[in-house]
Amino acid sequence: MELTLILGPMKSGKSFDLISCFAPLKYTTIPFALYQSARNVRDEQICSRNGVVIAAKKAQSLKEALAEDCSIIGIDELHMFPEEDAKVIEELVKRGTKVIAAGLDTDYQGKMFGIIKRLLELGPREVRFKRAVCENCKKPDAVYTQVFKDSLPITAGMPPVIPDDGTFSYRPSCRDCFVK
Repeated sequence: MELTLILGPMKSGKSFDLISCFAPLKYTTIPFALYQSARNVRDEQICSRNGVVIAAKKAQSLKEALAEDCSIIGIDELHMFPEEDAKVIEELVKRGTKVIAAGLDTDYQGKMFGIIKRLLELGPREVRFKRAVCENCKKPDAVYTQVFKDSLPITAGMPPVIPDDGTFSYRPSCRDCFVK
């Protein structure tokens, strides 16, 4: 099974890792495609916080990837895709398509996203768990993404679609600093 998952909190280098896998392919004849969730309204392409970017197709669902004739498919913001898209990824991998996908593994409550859980159950070839620097204690041990409103951690009641209007802020958080 050629499935690689790159998981971790925000600011852990997931997108940079994904981009580094695909940037060299531009100079080959290997057919590839990159997808990013249309729910990500921050960026028009896959952007790493260190300034590296690569073009990607915006999609509500990964179903259109089934029509691609690609050897490799990359997915950014995996956690933003519907849980049912795990079946699409499974089908791609069964066909022999190599899939490399990056995203948060847990939500604001520290619970694993459904699509991530289902993909881990497939037994990926590789899982890269990334860590970030905790923005509270500054230790390089953050495994969660904490969501804040008015400087207070949100532990329940998040809207299904989180507005990108400055209402909420997000910070990587270690196990000691994360508020459940």
